[in-house]
Amino acid sequence: MNSKLIGGILLVVGSTIGAGILALPVATAELGFLGSVVLLTSAWLIMTICAFLILEVNLWLPPGTNLISMAGATLGKTGQSITWVVYLVLLYSIICAYIAGGGDLFHYLLVTTGIPISQNIASIIFTILFGSMVYLGMHFVDYVNRGLMFGKMGAFFLLVLFMVPFISFDHLGEGTIKHIVAPSGITVAAVSFGSLMIIPSLRTYFNGDVKSLRLAIFIGMIIPLICYVAWDMVVLGIIPLEGQPGLKGILHSSNTNSELLSALSVLLQKQSINSLAKFFTSICMTTSFLSISLCLADFLADGLKMQKRGKESIVVYGATFLPPLLIVLFYPNGFIRALQYAGVCCFVLMIFLPPLMVWRGRYHQALAQEGHGVIGGKFLLAVLVLFATLMIGLGLEGSI
Repeated sequence: MNSKLIGGILLVVGSTIGAGILALPVATAELGFLGSVVLLTSAWLIMTICAFLILEVNLWLPPGTNLISMAGATLGKTGQSITWVVYLVLLYSIICAYIAGGGDLFHYLLVTTGIPISQNIASIIFTILFGSMVYLGMHFVDYVNRGLMFGKMGAFFLLVLFMVPFISFDHLGEGTIKHIVAPSGITVAAVSFGSLMIIPSLRTYFNGDVKSLRLAIFIGMIIPLICYVAWDMVVLGIIPLEGQPGLKGILHSSNTNSELLSALSVLLQKQSINSLAKFFTSICMTTSFLSISLCLADFLADGLKMQKRGKESIVVYGATFLPPLLIVLFYPNGFIRALQYAGVCCFVLMIFLPPLMVWRGRYHQALAQEGHGVIGGKFLLAVLVLFATLMIGLGLEGSI
């Protein structure tokens, strides 16, 4: 396995395993462990198919093409306008969640070490520190992400290993699978596999090596599934559904991440596990923030037809970071809510639009290229559109 393939896989994993892994046990707690596995596996399958649909459309068009141009080429100006709005809302929602969650964790870590700091200041420092890394470009983010990812995965496996002995099978049996249609669980699960927007950037990264690109996407999507199932197992097996601390209470908390860490600390009483949990959750925020911010910057550069260097970079990166930071400063308690809004947009952008773009490109515009198509034909595309429509309705119901 060459270095670039490893880097590509880690970029997919890094943009996938982020805020979602922290929110998943909380958002899916009422399902119980079995129900959460069913939900996660279903979300993984659907999002992986849609990832390859997005790749198929992207390969029809010149390198450097992002979702705005993809939608414009296949769905016309109406599709392009919808993509503009939904993509911005989606990525701003996700980045808001990361800034809110990252600021919350940063504040929690500093306060527990005796450094007094307000949560707003913590969010500003988090954004400036890691936003400056995004400004340095794809290759810098790649190498920083590699180091962080190895640290994150190492901490994750140790954390799961140390937490397994504390699992209660009674807690794993709590909840019921009938809650699988609960909007909070569905939307957060969708966002947890929502790394599809990095595909246009990955194509540039692999410089036309389609075989390696496909492999990076597949491996990069299956690793998070394994990690999510393991993480749900240990968290749902340790923290009860009801009570104090309990997962239901954490779901409705204004500081979900710090409450989750606090619950694990109270129940386990193990300093080594507490330290690993703090380290892991902090890196989760960082790696996804880097990857998703890079995607948004590329998207804005493509949509605004601007360069990410020189004077134009001020507009591109200002538009990338200022709106979500301001939202978080004025509405700092929106971690789970931001992920729920992101989930609705995720259904539109990553499950509803890709099959529509492929349908138009394959059957109306003759853009399809041999060897790049996803199997399943019109039936698969129609099923995905119908499923996305139903999920958008459920997601909107849960976000109102």
